[in-house]
Amino acid sequence: MPSLLAPADRRLLQRLWAQPVHRTELPNGLVCLVQPDDAAPVVSVQVWVKTGSQHEGALLGAGLSHYLEHLLFKGTETRAGREISATVQAHGGQINAYTTYDRTVYYIDLPAPHLEVAVDLLADMVLRSTLPADEVARERDVILREIAMGDDDHDRRHWDALARTVFKAHPLREPVIGHRDVFSAVTREELLAYYRERYAPNNLVVVIAGDITAEAARAAVEKHFGAAPRRRIAPVYQPAEAPQLAPRVFRETAEVELSRGAVAWPSVPLTHPDAPLLDLLAVVIGYGDSSPLWQSIREKQRLVHSIDAHHWSPGEAGLFAIFFTADPDKRDAAEEAIRRELRRLAERGFSPAALKRAVRQLVVGEIGGRKTVSRRASRLGSAEVVAGDLDFSRTWFARVAAATPASLRRVLETHLSPTRINLVSLDPAPKPAASSASARKSAAAGTRAPDWQLRTLPNGVRLLLRRDERQPNLHLHLVCEGGPLHEAPGKRGSTALLATMLTKDAGKLDAAEVAAAIEGVGGSFSPLSGNNSVGLALEVLPGDAALANTLLRDAVLSPAFAARTFEVERDAELAHLQQDEDDVVSAGHRLARKKFFGEHPFALDAHGEQESVRALKPADLRALWKRLAVGANTVVAVAGDFDEKTLVPALSRWLAKLPRGAAPARPARHVPRPAAEHAERRECSQALVFDAFPGPGALHADDTLSTVLHEILSGMAARLFERVREEKGLAYFVSAARVVGVEDGLFYLYAGTQPGKEREVLAEFEAEVARLAAGEIEPAELARAITRLQASRRMRLQTNAARAGEAAVRTLLGLPLETLEETDARLAAVTATELARYAREWLAAGRRQRLVLSPR
Repeated sequence: MPSLLAPADRRLLQRLWAQPVHRTELPNGLVCLVQPDDAAPVVSVQVWVKTGSQHEGALLGAGLSHYLEHLLFKGTETRAGREISATVQAHGGQINAYTTYDRTVYYIDLPAPHLEVAVDLLADMVLRSTLPADEVARERDVILREIAMGDDDHDRRHWDALARTVFKAHPLREPVIGHRDVFSAVTREELLAYYRERYAPNNLVVVIAGDITAEAARAAVEKHFGAAPRRRIAPVYQPAEAPQLAPRVFRETAEVELSRGAVAWPSVPLTHPDAPLLDLLAVVIGYGDSSPLWQSIREKQRLVHSIDAHHWSPGEAGLFAIFFTADPDKRDAAEEAIRRELRRLAERGFSPAALKRAVRQLVVGEIGGRKTVSRRASRLGSAEVVAGDLDFSRTWFARVAAATPASLRRVLETHLSPTRINLVSLDPAPKPAASSASARKSAAAGTRAPDWQLRTLPNGVRLLLRRDERQPNLHLHLVCEGGPLHEAPGKRGSTALLATMLTKDAGKLDAAEVAAAIEGVGGSFSPLSGNNSVGLALEVLPGDAALANTLLRDAVLSPAFAARTFEVERDAELAHLQQDEDDVVSAGHRLARKKFFGEHPFALDAHGEQESVRALKPADLRALWKRLAVGANTVVAVAGDFDEKTLVPALSRWLAKLPRGAAPARPARHVPRPAAEHAERRECSQALVFDAFPGPGALHADDTLSTVLHEILSGMAARLFERVREEKGLAYFVSAARVVGVEDGLFYLYAGTQPGKEREVLAEFEAEVARLAAGEIEPAELARAITRLQASRRMRLQTNAARAGEAAVRTLLGLPLETLEETDARLAAVTATELARYAREWLAAGRRQRLVLSPR
């Protein structure tokens, strides 16, 4: 059988593989990897420490690696903890870290001229941290809160249960963050001993990618890391996993509405010749809406809300898993259907077309995984540390490209054996028995209980309350009508920058102190900005409600808009816009929006454009906030576990200080321009096409029709996708998108295609719109779209954050708060006849703005 890798795809990959990587090993054993890339004036500096939770030896399960990750930000022999993040921010950068089973990674992304700043800081953190005793105690409390909050992360709980079931001896069975009791007993001396043993230069890999020279990068690494002496590193014993001889079943319950299920098998080491084939098998059977598992078990049998397959092989052990979510009464049927589908695939085999399609998807993923310097550095680090081979991508694709239907069938039968199956689920906890009267009351209320309570303060502020103890956290969501429509001419992008600045210096605290306060309790404080609103979101544990109230109060009433912070955040926003512009697909979407809306404010999103953002001043943001933060334009939603007697009065006291005032007037409505076609060129390898039409705003009666039609045209199960991508092979991706304002909107089709194929794709767009306008929507097609929308809202509204966000925005815009049943009924009332009318009126060729973006 010929190679599954198409020649054009092979050439694309060869271009990636041809990019030079300079590997140097210093005398002290440190490995330095450098990949120069001048596509953008930025650089990513990453330090990969070859230690993770599986290397903790006698303290396995204590979370030492994760604990150290926190503490390395708390001070070195020459720097205080605050100085580390302040230095990065002062140079327009971002710093972060993560810990997993086999590594801990620290990284800084910043403008390329400041390369040495990043190298110096990371070397200081990794080699010369002091682990102050007070910070050890403080971070212990932070992580204990993180563990507690993790108990409410149901996906994580499900994963931990799966790991414990599949792995009985290997350290992969232990959670990265550690077990509460084991972690709580860790001493500073044990941390120091682990740090001194594992954070040796001969256990480090420094990866640098970006707009730098190999010589400059290597010199900076030698200067800041080279003097550290090589140290002895004892190998850590990791017991091998014994073969699984019989099926295993583990069930756990939680306060959830849906069952999370996994059907899994122990897998092979990363170096096993079958590992790439198992990666391919996961994509063939379980990637996307067109996969056999999705089509059979979700679309045809309607047993699950979502389903996909993954192969995870990080080193010497791994697992192959099929994950799904389902109504609890369908869990067992879903598990049986998965086993039945696998038997069918083993008997029937796979088509060469299915394998080629999967390989293409892997190629796209490989390219997408290298779109930024940070991602490229991460790929290099993974190849060196995890795979032990910088050429791993090439050899892996060679193995995948040589796969055949027979070899894929063999690995399915060999590794997905019924005797080695693991069934693991996280299911809803049993509901306590209710009296007949209360049962009738609950049935009548449906999903209204607990309802939102609305309180309107004398100045017009609307306060929404939803107390629910099932999730032991608290979410505060404040929004004002804002966005592009309310930005002054020449000051576009004010919305996003304003929201960010509100989370910084405020009241008596500077930006670093605000961050320390919220992170110190394991909470989050996030900016909100979009097409129609601007605001803030805070999430904490119930015991930290007073802190959340104080931080929100100061941000709203006493924002400082400090000049130093403003400069840093404006630079970060400019970098974000530049990254978007560097991504041809993101840039294409922004350009299509601009061509459609023309001079109207909606031509740009809340982030604006570089020219206008560069011109912004702190006074501009202060003036905008003063105009938006008035009583009748403010909604606060409070959701979760809180004491109404203390929190509500505390909130009301300061919210009452907002000035009275109505929501600011919106500018004139958008008037669609005559139909036109726009052709643009830029440096890229693929062509993009867009057909853009007017769309209804959120307040328009046709918004529901627009929502359903968007679902019909989106996803891998859509007829448009099957026709354009699967049957004719004209596009890498094809879908629909919407921009929804309060009164105006945009509805568009888009695709990425091979240069020279643009007209064929556009002809397919026209044919699809004509089909819809003629009312040729099949009943099953409409039913699938409605079911997906109904299920997706259920999935989305599982958290207090999602519930508060939806309630706040709908209240702000004057839309009713709906129960699940009310939304279901509204969607179910949509007919093919109404959708045909929508297509004829809104998607008429005479209202279309067409954009073709082609390579130069």
